[in-house]
Amino acid sequence: MSDVVWRPGDQKPRPPLLEGDVYRPDILQIIEKTIDELSPALRGLSLDILAHPELKFEERHAHDVYTAFVEKQGFVVQRHYLLETAWVATYSHGKGGPVLGVNAEVDALPGIGHACGHNLIGIAGVAIACAAKAAMEKLGINGKVILLGTPGEEGGFGKVKLWEKGAYEEMDVCLMCHPAPGPPYSVSLSSCLAMVQLQVDFVGHTAHAGLSPWEGQNALDAAVLSYTSIGLLRQQTKPTHRIHGIFEGKDWAPNIIPDNSRMYWFVRAPTTKEAFQTTERVKACFESAAVATRCKVTVTELSFGNELVQNPVLGTIISGAELKDVVSKKYGMIDYEWGIASASTDFVMMPGLHPGFSIPTVPNGGNHTSAFTEAASTIQAHEACLDVSKALAAVGMRVLTDETFLSNVKSAFEEAKRARGD
Repeated sequence: MSDVVWRPGDQKPRPPLLEGDVYRPDILQIIEKTIDELSPALRGLSLDILAHPELKFEERHAHDVYTAFVEKQGFVVQRHYLLETAWVATYSHGKGGPVLGVNAEVDALPGIGHACGHNLIGIAGVAIACAAKAAMEKLGINGKVILLGTPGEEGGFGKVKLWEKGAYEEMDVCLMCHPAPGPPYSVSLSSCLAMVQLQVDFVGHTAHAGLSPWEGQNALDAAVLSYTSIGLLRQQTKPTHRIHGIFEGKDWAPNIIPDNSRMYWFVRAPTTKEAFQTTERVKACFESAAVATRCKVTVTELSFGNELVQNPVLGTIISGAELKDVVSKKYGMIDYEWGIASASTDFVMMPGLHPGFSIPTVPNGGNHTSAFTEAASTIQAHEACLDVSKALAAVGMRVLTDETFLSNVKSAFEEAKRARGD
């Protein structure tokens, strides 16, 4: 493992690059120049966001600094777009043309800050949009860029909420990226797991825990029993599935039989269908615990996120896939195992691309650890972020300039939907 993963201080050279030109080298030249010139400002923006971590739907500082930044770059900005801490920045050139969407995530995690590297995801979105705008201006390319500031990814399904409000309707394609451990200079085109988010409420009856406990209906026991049952259920679920949760309560005391408990659970699986199938088995654990403890139970499906489906024309394993071509010829290597393969995201089901990109990490210091917060602050992580941003901007510009390519992207998306049974 240590020979594969990019570690701090590694002096490994870039892997050998493939020979040959990429699509429209003149466009890529503008992309690279634009992002290189913006690098110091983007670095400052990233460190500012890193120093001011904000939880889901509380990203007010991030909202303000991002919107001020992109407004200075010549975008038309709409603040507090559909959600309080969401925002959108647009640029149009000419009349008509395709619409390129880009996501910029902004939220952090409780207690460990930007331990999923959203400071890098955010500046990557800005870099992609700015590079596309520069190429459109200098080469007279018609179309539109929509940069969407998306709050609440960490458990809030912010993109799903924005999707439901119509934020993605105009986009032909949507792009973003995500840092993670992996081989040096690699861009990952793995998928990730679908996820169902549950809230479970048990209601019982209080009693004196010493004097007359038999008069109580113990909602804490119901939570513990269901927690234990799910632990046993894991033995009979596939190794690709994940079930994990917490429980809490209000006004608990050792001498009172608790009359309430609340649980939050995530159920993950490689496909949405499998995630809901496993969710039904999990719900049975709650229902049986309620029967055993004589409590009432309410199970609420808060939201769900589909698995990540990388568009094969935009980037994945087919011959000539655009991101694979650009990365392999200009920046590094493509991998299909790392990235956010066993995690989940709220990236919505539409023609799009959501690659991972590797940054140097310490052992046991991957996503959602305090060590990853430190990893996301390094200059090596910043440079890796800009490399994948350049590659994604090149993909986006092909969307805007190659009608046949865009048609193939959309056809591949529809084919994938049919294969999934959507």
